Amino acid sequence: MSTVTLSRHTSPDFFSRVVEGVAAFFEAVGEGRRIAQRYEALSRLSDAALATRGLTRQDIARVAVNGR
Repeated sequence: MSTVTLSRHTSPDFFSRVVEGVAAFFEAVGEGRRIAQRYEALSRLSDAALATRGLTRQDIARVAVNGR
């Protein structure tokens, strides 16, 4: 009777890609939080304060995502 042993060898490349993927995920989460914070800060401003910055309410989302 013969025995067959299956072994799985995972390359270091696989782990590097997993780590990079996890790091990219947390980086994206952080960027999302920064966008949300910018949006909230701008949305709290009055129309006059926005106008002083050259913005309108319609500009808030774009500026929050893209910066100025």
